Amino acid sequence: MRKYFIAIMLCPLAMWAQNSHSHSSLTNDSIDPTKEAILSEVTVQGLTGTQRMKDSPSPFMVISPNELHQGTGTNIVEQISHKPGLAQISTGSGISKPVIRGLGYNRVVVVEQGIRQEGQQWGDEHGLEIDGEGVHSVEVLKGPASLMYGSDAIAGVMILRPEPALEAGTMQVKVGGGYQTNNRMYDYHAGMAGSLPSGTNGGVWTWNWHYNQKSAEDYKNGNVNGLREAPEHLLERKNDNVSNSWFKERSVMGVVGTNRSWGHSLLRFSHVYFKPGIIGEEDAFQKVQHTKVVSDNRWNIGKGALKAIIGYQNNWRREYETGTEPEAELAMRLHTINYDVRYTLSPPAGGSWRGALGIGGMWQQNKNGGEEALIPDYRLFDIGAFVTASRKVNDWHLSGGLRWDRRSLTTFASEDYEFQSVRRHFNGLTGSLGAVWNANDRLNIRLNVARGFRAPTVSELCADGVHEGTFRYEVGNQGLKSEHSLQTDLGLDYTSHMVSIQASLFWNRISNYVYLSRTGAMREDNPEYRYMQAGASLIGGEVAVDVHPIEQLHIENDFSFVRGRFIGSAQDCKDLPMMPAPRWNLNLKYYFRDFAHGHCRKAYLTAGMEYNLRQDKYYYTDDTETATPDYGIVNIGAGMDLHIWGHNCIQLSLTCQNLFDKVYQNHLSRLKYAIDEDTGERYTIHAMGRNVCLKVNIPIDIHL
Repeated sequence: MRKYFIAIMLCPLAMWAQNSHSHSSLTNDSIDPTKEAILSEVTVQGLTGTQRMKDSPSPFMVISPNELHQGTGTNIVEQISHKPGLAQISTGSGISKPVIRGLGYNRVVVVEQGIRQEGQQWGDEHGLEIDGEGVHSVEVLKGPASLMYGSDAIAGVMILRPEPALEAGTMQVKVGGGYQTNNRMYDYHAGMAGSLPSGTNGGVWTWNWHYNQKSAEDYKNGNVNGLREAPEHLLERKNDNVSNSWFKERSVMGVVGTNRSWGHSLLRFSHVYFKPGIIGEEDAFQKVQHTKVVSDNRWNIGKGALKAIIGYQNNWRREYETGTEPEAELAMRLHTINYDVRYTLSPPAGGSWRGALGIGGMWQQNKNGGEEALIPDYRLFDIGAFVTASRKVNDWHLSGGLRWDRRSLTTFASEDYEFQSVRRHFNGLTGSLGAVWNANDRLNIRLNVARGFRAPTVSELCADGVHEGTFRYEVGNQGLKSEHSLQTDLGLDYTSHMVSIQASLFWNRISNYVYLSRTGAMREDNPEYRYMQAGASLIGGEVAVDVHPIEQLHIENDFSFVRGRFIGSAQDCKDLPMMPAPRWNLNLKYYFRDFAHGHCRKAYLTAGMEYNLRQDKYYYTDDTETATPDYGIVNIGAGMDLHIWGHNCIQLSLTCQNLFDKVYQNHLSRLKYAIDEDTGERYTIHAMGRNVCLKVNIPIDIHL
């Protein structure tokens, strides 16, 4: 019952604040935008194009630029993973994979620069080769999004939005950096953007480029002095540097193009070089280079617009067992061509119908080049066609659509790597139907039913070997079928000047759910895991309450819960693997009025706690997982904009994560199951201890 007690306790607090509304008032120069403004004005990418978030039946969440600036983390996934319904599968401080409502890996699609990121994301220690400093804001769709993005979006989509173009006749130079004390991570970035008028019809030429570099040493976990009756082996592994948890990263990205009355044409480019150590393997490390080129075009035609995006990605991943070895033990080069062509129909003034139709997919080829290979060389082709529609009827917003997808996969036999040839085809029919009722100006109620589709990955079908850093020998299953899901979402949001409440419940049923199960055998000094399938059901929800009894104070609470169970499985354990623990976040934030003659603006103080409940619903078959105790982490922070050159400013942010140096490990951390090289026994490498983070950004505006 303790799991639900926390969420219930939020309700009286919200009711008190609402009843106090008549005793308080907001001034016109509000210090921080309220949730009312956010829900009313923020737009997201819906089924039929851009729409207001409050009118979307699908459960969306938006992380604003201010939230990203005030947040901390070594990568963009870690930075947003504490939001309701989100989590991360982590490997130390440098590698994070997004999780949406208990589902991760290839069940989550990440969209960056308009196309889905493809970088061997099936691997445990394969993170996102994306520069977080180039992300302006983040949209998260929680639930099946196969209707818009095809196979793999069975859990949801994380859309990383780039910075918007500047106004015509302006330029901006931006420099900045940061430092984190725990792993002595420094990063610095520099960029320049501009927009020049072109012609007399309001057209502009626009550009933006950005460079970022990071370097981190081994991180230090928490202080064992806070543990009671700590066992001897635990004492030996606390308050010490985690060997080989260092990483280095360099990235450059840019965009150039034109915006005209007829539409726009943009060319985007990015290159990320990422070199992390492999924890648990002495001197082992990875080298990953990810290059992306995207052509983004839009033409206004008739009452709508034709949009065409074509992108190319090259992901070159190499793994080395020692720092002096010239040849990579594992090397994979992945080529991907993404394409998406769609026509969206916008209604005339006063119209109620909107629609979209199009095709999209990708072509992909993987080539091995190392001494070993975990997956075979393969070629893949996706194609999908969809149609969507939406209509506004009085206070109701209705939307829905259908999509058909086909994935063709061919793997190639190899005597060098002992793989056999496999040829498979997977078809999926998906759809969505939902409605939003705008009960009044403050209350919206939404219901959505969506069907998702995911074809099994090459690793799930054909893996055969030890992947360094995963602490296991993986064996694929060539008989796997496609996953199909059916999810129902029920949600509401209520917003006033004093309180905002967002709540959602979901039930997701998945057929042919693919999972890794430990067999109990040992191969090449590692435990053997095999890919299996069974029916699955996930149920859960999120509630977020933001109370601001006075203009300057915000009391933010949110609670997330998901429970995953097998359906129709003969095994004794019914709990799905890798399910995040229930989590409660409490954050107090106080905004100051401008002071020092207006030189200090948007100043704030914040203090918060993240409390993860005990996860005792875990996949215990053959000791695959173990229970994770509850723990709480306290964080504090402060920041301001310092204006010293007219309209230019210095943006400052100082935070302290894990203030009390708590020893803990998240249930989804892969380091919870490290293998001792000497004894072969399993042990836990704990998470990062106290970490003080400083961020500085200096945007310099230039008016031409």
